[in-house]
Order: sequence, then structure tokens, then C-alpha cells
Amino acid sequence: MSVKNLAAITGAALLSMTSTISASALDARYKDADGDMVADAPVNPAEFIDPSTLIFAYTPVEDPAVYAKVWDGFLKHMEKVTGKRVQFFPVQSNAAQIEAMRAGRLHVAGFNTGSNPIAVACAGFVPFTMMASKKDEFGYEMEIITYPGSGINKIEDIKGKKLAFTSETSNSGFKAPSALLEQEFKMVAKKDYEPVFSGKHDNSIIGVANKDYPAAAIANSVKARMLARNVVKADALKVIYKSQTFPTTGYGHVFNLKPELAAKVKEAFFSFNWEGSDLLKEFQTSEPPQEKFLPINFKTHWEVVRQIDKALNVSYACK
Repeated sequence: MSVKNLAAITGAALLSMTSTISASALDARYKDADGDMVADAPVNPAEFIDPSTLIFAYTPVEDPAVYAKVWDGFLKHMEKVTGKRVQFFPVQSNAAQIEAMRAGRLHVAGFNTGSNPIAVACAGFVPFTMMASKKDEFGYEMEIITYPGSGINKIEDIKGKKLAFTSETSNSGFKAPSALLEQEFKMVAKKDYEPVFSGKHDNSIIGVANKDYPAAAIANSVKARMLARNVVKADALKVIYKSQTFPTTGYGHVFNLKPELAAKVKEAFFSFNWEGSDLLKEFQTSEPPQEKFLPINFKTHWEVVRQIDKALNVSYACK
């Protein structure tokens, strides 16, 4: 499914939301003079950072060691382009990833769909690219899955049962399905079903396959990669709902990276040769396949996510 209309989101109820969201308020430590919704680079050159080692983190996954290998070739490429040592930093949660960048311990990162706006507002994250197919198709769908024989054949069958989410900052793992259930199906958490949190999409998918959870809300791009690696079997899962398409993980750098270095980081993404890479081997199993880095605009590409956040009264205030 291509992303031709980002405003077409998780159901008819969500379509009634306003089509334009005002600029998300950034934390007081950041400025947005140009109105692009992301933090401007500091005016004072003394505030730039030029670390000898760039720290890179990919969005939290069940087995960081797998993705350290997947990203190794790309990070070696970034080392050549930037002239810096680049280190992979395994993060355990979205909150920990955001805090690491806010505290200055993380310089380049891929933040998942739902945590992107919070990382922008609270950590000075400047997203500029996402993975896409060679035809510029990108994104994933939120699915609600169960296992064969669970007795769950439609959304309403979840009533009175547990539903696994990932974390409260996840778009497909919490925010979109919560909005869908409440606004379209009139099902309220803790009243009509019991919400539980697995921490990661991988955990939710494996939990359903192992019958630990009767149902879960997940990103089908993660499911596709796990199926391709034979982590789970297709016949162990059943899809009862599939949403419209959302933008996927956004990649970028911290706002106060020295401009010359920030430009080199961007160059590393857009000059990377995917052919024969571990990155291609891992991400081409998504649908659509992820085969290159596509330039993005946070204000435009993440509007649909901010709409969902507005519907859920999600605050971007920084703790």
C-alpha cells in the first residue's frame, strides 16, 4: 500500500479530525524561527558540538545485537564520510532514547513513528530521512493480531480480554489503536479490555505467537522482518484489523551538531550504497521494501501522527 493520502488514517472516526495541526511547541531550550517545527541550529557557534565519536541509536528492538550487525556496514560508511568514529548504542526503550539525545549522549538516531514528535519537541531531534522503496513508496500499517483458535475474529471480540500494546510513545503500538478502539468501536481501556505493555513490537508479536497475549497492536513492518528471519511462523498469527499507511522510522541528528558535521551525516545517509548490504537484506522484507533513504519533511510527513496525538490529547511537554 503506497502513501498517497496521509490524511487517510486508522478509521472513519479519525478522519473527522482537523486536517491541520499548529506547530508543536518545542521545549524552551530550542528555537524555531523558520517555522519548520524542528529546532534551529544554535546562533552562537560556541553552542555547537563536535564529538570525536558519533553515537548512533536505532529504535528499541528485542535483540539489539541483531541490529548492531545490520547497521555495521552503514556505520562504517558514516565513519568514512564524516571522518569520525561511529558507535552503535543499543537502547532499551523509547524514553531512554529520547533522554539520551536530550542529555547530549546521542547524536544520530532513528526514532520510531510515534516517538518522533516527542523527540523533536524534547530532545532537539532533526529528522531528515526515512527508508523507502526505489519507487519512493514508504510506510507501514498498524495491525491488530491474534492467534488461530483464540476466539477473537473481530475487534469487538477483544472485549473482556487483554490487549498487548508496546509503549505509550508508539504510534502503531499504542496511540493509533487506542484512538481506533475508543472512537470507532467505543471500547475504553481498563473498562472494556485490559491493556498490557510488552515494551517492543517484537515482544508483542512473539507473545501472541506463543499465546501469552490473546491479541496485540503492532507494526506490520516489524512482523514482516520477523517472519523473514523465521523468528515466528505465519500460521501462528492472524490479522483482524489493518490500518491505512503511516510514515516509518525517521532518521536525523541532534540540533546542535556542528553544521559541517551535520551536513556530512546527511551525506552519509544519501550516499550509502544499499546493494549487497546487511541493511538491504534486513529491510527489503518490509512491504513496501525499504531499499534507500528518502528525504523527508517533518512538518509534512508527520502531520498524520500529530493528528492522532491531538485526538488523544497527547502532550509534547518535556518531563
